[in-house]
Amino acid sequence: MRLYHFSEEPDIKVFEPRMINGQIDELARVWTIDEYHAAHYYFPRDCPRICIWPKEDTTELDLDKFFGMSKTKRIITIESGWYERVRKGTIYRYGFDPDAFELYEPNAGYYITTRTVKPLFAERIDDLITAILHEGIELRVTPSLIPLKEHVLASSVNFSMIRMRNAVQEYY
Repeated sequence: MRLYHFSEEPDIKVFEPRMINGQIDELARVWTIDEYHAAHYYFPRDCPRICIWPKEDTTELDLDKFFGMSKTKRIITIESGWYERVRKGTIYRYGFDPDAFELYEPNAGYYITTRTVKPLFAERIDDLITAILHEGIELRVTPSLIPLKEHVLASSVNFSMIRMRNAVQEYY
């Protein structure tokens, strides 16, 4: 298993546990993501996005609705206002020893530790769109994520909605 942390910072030597916005408990953590979900983070940090993929009990109606015109089994949608930032963006993928982490949320692929950890390596990713496409993911671009959000929440697909507070709230 591989675990990663993504950042726009190129030279992080040590990851210290920290609290995140909205965290209810009192434990500071270092967060990582598993290999399957890693591509959900091939974006500038504040870029809002919706990632969807089917699960065992996804209905035929939802499979057709979201994936009907595609051969992919995973779609990430961003807003058009973020396209250029994604196209020109650079991120760094930090790799970690999985033995230092425990599973926190299986659907999202989150792993955590409350200890300070050092990355095993850091890789620069310059062409974010190509990196996403090489994972077999369809990238969609829309003026606003809000209509998609409403449909996804009412569906039977797996999803991850990231940085939605930065999404365009008004749409046509």
